[in-house]
Amino acid sequence: MSAMPSPRHDALVKMFEHRPELAVEILRDLMGVELPDTPLVRLENTTFNTRRSDDIHADMVLVLGPSQDPAHAIIVEIQQDKSKAPRQLARYAAVLWLMLGCDVTVLVICPDRATAAYYAQPIESGLTGYRLQALVLGPDSIPALTDPQEAAGHLGLAAMSIMVHGRDRKVVEAFAAALTDTDDDHALKYTEYAYSMAAPEVRRLMEEIMTSTDWPVYTPFAREHFGRGREQGKAEGKAEGKAEGEARAVLLVLAARGLDVPEDVRARITACTDLAQLETWTTRAATAQALEELFDEAGGQQG
Repeated sequence: MSAMPSPRHDALVKMFEHRPELAVEILRDLMGVELPDTPLVRLENTTFNTRRSDDIHADMVLVLGPSQDPAHAIIVEIQQDKSKAPRQLARYAAVLWLMLGCDVTVLVICPDRATAAYYAQPIESGLTGYRLQALVLGPDSIPALTDPQEAAGHLGLAAMSIMVHGRDRKVVEAFAAALTDTDDDHALKYTEYAYSMAAPEVRRLMEEIMTSTDWPVYTPFAREHFGRGREQGKAEGKAEGKAEGEARAVLLVLAARGLDVPEDVRARITACTDLAQLETWTTRAATAQALEELFDEAGGQQG
């Protein structure tokens, strides 16, 4: 029986699903694989059975080129242990080749070094002349990104860098800075991916460094800190709104009674955020014969 997917597995799959081009960039830019130069990259059905079976199901399938004339296919597998028989990857590639009629690359993401070495070996399919060489991205192949600009330009790789190298504080700091430097509208999703993929001690480091209320609300840390910050912000916003309203009330009462309010006094009233003080001023404004009575310390607290 195969193991249940872990949060790390699911986060990696979601990250590639969110941005399929990440697989192309890893193969082309990081691993030097020649791939067709096309902007067309789409997700394909991950179940490509040609007969009734429950074992021909990849984590992800990407196709480069137009649907009517595919140029290349990429199978992405997330493997954290050696539970899947390598020959199964050869079957995946063969079936997809039969279905699409184009070349197929198998990319295996392995956070564990021993697992990466296991799947990096040539795979004998059992069919004469057909040997598959999967391309494996293991921990030794994932760079430690400590430059915020580089991390901002490669958020998927930066999240995987957290997964592998997150014990290095500079890696986490670069990732945190990257989220504020990037123009990617979905940048905060990568915070969730990185957090889900990180070891417990790395998560604690992330929690220490990334205390912004922009942290997405999916993780337990985020639910606590983002939610608390949001509620605090709402409370502060309400208090500020009440203070502004009370300050306007003071000025309106003074104006209605024909009292001239100099700019320095107006600034003092509008800058006050103490609701109790403003309420006191409103009460005094209704009866004061002179502006000085508004700030009479004998009648209340100085603002």
